[in-house]
Amino acid sequence: AADYLAMLDATGMTYGVLVQVSVHGTDNTLMLETVQSHRERLRGVCVVDSGVTDRELEDMAAAGVVGCRFNVLFGGGVGFDELETLAARVAPLKWHIQFLLDARHLPELAPRLARLPVPIVIDHMGHMPTSVGVSHPGFQTLLAFLRNEDCWVKLSGAYRLSVQSPPYADTTPFARALIEARADRCVWGSDWPHVALGGPMPNVGDLLDLLADWVPDDDVRKRVFAENAHTLYGFEPKT
Repeated sequence: AADYLAMLDATGMTYGVLVQVSVHGTDNTLMLETVQSHRERLRGVCVVDSGVTDRELEDMAAAGVVGCRFNVLFGGGVGFDELETLAARVAPLKWHIQFLLDARHLPELAPRLARLPVPIVIDHMGHMPTSVGVSHPGFQTLLAFLRNEDCWVKLSGAYRLSVQSPPYADTTPFARALIEARADRCVWGSDWPHVALGGPMPNVGDLLDLLADWVPDDDVRKRVFAENAHTLYGFEPKT
């Protein structure tokens, strides 16, 4: 927790969102303790299994959790077969559901996601390799879903999509297409501490610098960095 807060301070971040890390499975203890201890600054996104009780969900909401994550790519937590059930349970809490998925599978998933009674957040710009190109039907489905549904996209994980070395220039067309589709529904994420990564460890400052290429317009970049996140995660912006 201390290292995470130090990273926020070093990069000039007032607020942060802790997404339950995949390597911790459904043990949200550390995330919950950290968020609750810094309620004015942090929010959380949990991962749960099918045995989670309504009281546990309510307690997590009180601690500062604002969403639940489905890790479609690597498993852990509640299965996709219980998606509709969990969505109905967290809707009264005003939560969103965040998906770590490969956008190449979105054409068949999109109708199901569109029927959910909660906002949808797509991780890592759709977590598909840049080598397939922005014209791929999966990415085009993501753009359409972003335009037409209650959907948000995280501009994050460039090093997970890129097939190039830093500064991951091949991710720029994807980020710009998402911004063009719906600039008010894109938020930035560091993906710190970069777990389950086989290559070189990225530097958060370098990832921040990518925004100059992804979002050249100052006003739009402010929305991505701050205003959109205030809306999605329920922060009170400081004046």
